[in-house]
Amino acid sequence: MSSPATAPPAPNNLKRIVAASLIGTTIEWYDFFLYGSAAALVFNKLFFPDSDPLVGTLLSFLTYAVGFAARPLGALVFGHYGDRLGRKKLLVLSLLMMGGATFAIGLLPTHATVGTAAPVLLTVLRLVQGFALGGEWGGAVLLVSEHGDARRRGFWASWPQTGAPAGQLLATGVLSLLTAVLSDAAFTSWGWRIPFLLSGVLVIVGLWIRLSVDESPVFKQALANAEARKADAEPLPLVSVLRHHWRDVLIAMGARMAENISYYVITAFILVYATTAADVSKQTALNAVLIASAVHFAVIPAWGALSDRIGRRPVYLLGAAGVGLWMFPFFALIDSGHFGSLLLAVTVGLVLHGAMYAPQAAFFSEMFATRMRYSGASIGAQFASVAAGAPAPLIATALLSEYDSSTPISLYVIASVLLTLVAVWVAKETRHRDLSDVAPADRAAEEPAGSPATGARTA
Repeated sequence: MSSPATAPPAPNNLKRIVAASLIGTTIEWYDFFLYGSAAALVFNKLFFPDSDPLVGTLLSFLTYAVGFAARPLGALVFGHYGDRLGRKKLLVLSLLMMGGATFAIGLLPTHATVGTAAPVLLTVLRLVQGFALGGEWGGAVLLVSEHGDARRRGFWASWPQTGAPAGQLLATGVLSLLTAVLSDAAFTSWGWRIPFLLSGVLVIVGLWIRLSVDESPVFKQALANAEARKADAEPLPLVSVLRHHWRDVLIAMGARMAENISYYVITAFILVYATTAADVSKQTALNAVLIASAVHFAVIPAWGALSDRIGRRPVYLLGAAGVGLWMFPFFALIDSGHFGSLLLAVTVGLVLHGAMYAPQAAFFSEMFATRMRYSGASIGAQFASVAAGAPAPLIATALLSEYDSSTPISLYVIASVLLTLVAVWVAKETRHRDLSDVAPADRAAEEPAGSPATGARTA
């Protein structure tokens, strides 16, 4: 029989929780990806106009990478307070911060107006975006994981993951529409601001939905247990994670390498590669990413459901190996210059990426104890992003500039795949774990020092 903390919630309640997490992650990824697409298309001209076009793109991607640098700090701060105060409060704050920064980017003066102050202001707002996103992901997936039916946790927890392709779809769709109806001059002059200003409307909708859900019952129970022992000093979540879950943090970081690097090469760098090396129009490249993102959105829940049946590790390993094998065909198809080939390259790449991304939410949630889960999942995911997603478009662009070939870029992605395969291979399967159960690390962290129960193992 299920304990009260793990009993499946009513279907309507669970769907509302999934919707709250999904709408929030969609908005936050929309904001984040919008910047990446704009960095590839117009920011090099608006904020770095004195540079060579490819150098300007590199500088533009540098500000893009700055957002990733702030994500570990966001993971630490949001993880700490999310484990102390609850998931919901921090998710509301992250949405406000991300939406406010994105709206402000839409109002920024360009280099032509204020000179070097323009890229400085752009960088500061990008830091705020990264800080907010560093705290968003962990809270969103935990809110669903800790509410959901344990037997279908992989499926339900994968829905917040669809916020990434949904945000990519929304950001690319808006940009694609604007580039289709506006001239290049109009888009560069003022049209690029519209998608950023739309973020303000999206945030209002997201807050209305997110404020309507309850805190997770698993966290409430863990908080009640902690308050019952308030005479004993509870260690900081970060300290507990590093003491009891350091191996899981390293596994999560390794698992993220191929997933993160491949995604940004497939969706962000492609806008540079297709328009420069393959001589494909900007509109054609955007349309390919747009359609492939819709397919990506559809397959993520299917991969999540499969992870409930055969395990998180097999699905993850399949996705990583598939991405590695696809890299050389990926660039060969783009080099053909045909839209159909470009679409096939991006779509297959994102389908294989989904096999890693879908089970990731449940996989990382199941690794950590409740009172350190927000910190553990966020640290493992976001610290990896600094070495993976942050420099991926930058490294890929630099390799293209240096060698004028896609081969080094393919080898770069394949190297990350090998690291991920090792990390996931040595990990333990987690799909049968009860999130409310007291794991060995939980007990060590929750029992008073010197208690006979400290370190005791549970079934």
